[in-house]
Amino acid sequence: MSAAYVVRVAEDTADREACFAVRKDVFVAEQGVPEDIEYDAYDADALHVLAVCADGVPLGTGRLLHGEAAAAKTAGDLTAGSLGRLAVTREARGLGVGAALVGAIEDAARARGLAAVDLHAQTRALGFYERLGYVAYGAEFPDAGIPHRAMRKAL
Repeated sequence: MSAAYVVRVAEDTADREACFAVRKDVFVAEQGVPEDIEYDAYDADALHVLAVCADGVPLGTGRLLHGEAAAAKTAGDLTAGSLGRLAVTREARGLGVGAALVGAIEDAARARGLAAVDLHAQTRALGFYERLGYVAYGAEFPDAGIPHRAMRKAL
């Protein structure tokens, strides 16, 4: 697979469907997350980002919650956004897609005047997020049966 791809904000129904398809492939099919908990009420108002290769094939996705939608995930801190549902297809891993998606989400958070981004990282992904400047805090906890840690990055 070529390393040529673009990351953009999901602007229409087709983009959102592509985001959800990547999440289904990665979280539901690959990691065994029950489909009925993968998609939630936050999806409707979240900012979704999508990475696609030159021929339009979806490679990855992520979302940003902000304002009241993020408050439950940021301990009520309305100055922080919540990065979540970051997923990169197996074929696109190692190409920098995940880091590019995180960068796009951080840019969107800055554009909304947010001071920080929080996330709940699978423990096996802690090193990835640490390399991008995130710092873990709090105890490990399960989410969908997978161990996670809360992390934060000041913008």
